[in-house]
This record gives sequence, C-alpha cells and structure tokens, in this order.
Amino acid sequence: MTLPNWITFSRLLGVPFLLYGLYNPTPQARWICLAIFLVAALTDWLDGYLARKLNQISDLGKFLDPLVDKFLVLAPLMVLIELGKVPAWGVFLILARELAIAGWRVNQTKISGANIWGKLKTVSQIVAIAFLIAPLSSEWQTPALIAFWVSVALTLISGLIYLLPPKVSNDE
Repeated sequence: MTLPNWITFSRLLGVPFLLYGLYNPTPQARWICLAIFLVAALTDWLDGYLARKLNQISDLGKFLDPLVDKFLVLAPLMVLIELGKVPAWGVFLILARELAIAGWRVNQTKISGANIWGKLKTVSQIVAIAFLIAPLSSEWQTPALIAFWVSVALTLISGLIYLLPPKVSNDE
C-alpha cells in the first residue's frame, strides 16, 4: 500500500475520537473535536497531493478516498442529528446521494476520480460540519445551518452531474 493510501486510511482513526468527543458538551471537547475533524479533512488534500506528486495514483486510492470521506462526513452528521443540530432529512439526502453514487460506481469498469463538483461538495461539507461542531455563540447558528444546506444542495448537484450521461457531439 502506498503512502497516500496509508494517509487516507489514517483518516478513519480520528472518527471514533470525534464521535466520542461530540457527546461531551463542553467547549473544550468541541474545540478538540473541531481540531480532529479539520486535521482529518486536511489529510484528504494531502493524500491526493502526494498521490499526484509521487505518481502513486491507484485504483485502491480512488476507491478508498471517497469511502473514507463518507465516514468522515456522515459519522459526525449522524451525531449532529441526535444532538438536534441538523434535521435528519437533510442528512438523509446526503446519505442517499452517497449510496447512489457508490452503487453506480460498482457497475463501472474504470474508477474515476472526483470532478470539480465532487470537490466543491466535499469542501462545503467540511465547512458546514466545522461550523456545526465548533462551540460558537448563538449568532453563528444561522450561518452554520446555511452552510449545511449549501452543502446539501452541492451534494445533490454533484450527484446529478455524476449520474447524467455526458453529452455526445453531433459533429461526428
């Protein structure tokens, strides 16, 4: 297994600590959770950068990276539902898109990397979850929810773009 794939896999190690900490309502625990989440999210960029830089792009990495991203995003969102921070139906839309794309990928002969919409989706989800995890004052509740709904919208848009067939030119 390559270094970028090990970095991808290491992201999973932070998820149990993140989940444990989210149930602790103290500001200190929330700041620690935010740090764990952001470090894990930054490794998403790092593994991709190293895979390209070291010429170690692999089918395993193309499969593992989005799978680990799903755990990193969906696990805290599930806790945030339980804590009453986000509505379950919004998280369901994210989950439904992720399952649809995962099912679609199973039938593909070649695994493709993320397009720009998938990357925007991931960044918007990271920003939204970071706002929702951080122990910010009540004035930040509305911007955090707006960030969440923007991430839901980008998640759905990126899913539709993934599933729509590419346009065929009539010039042939």
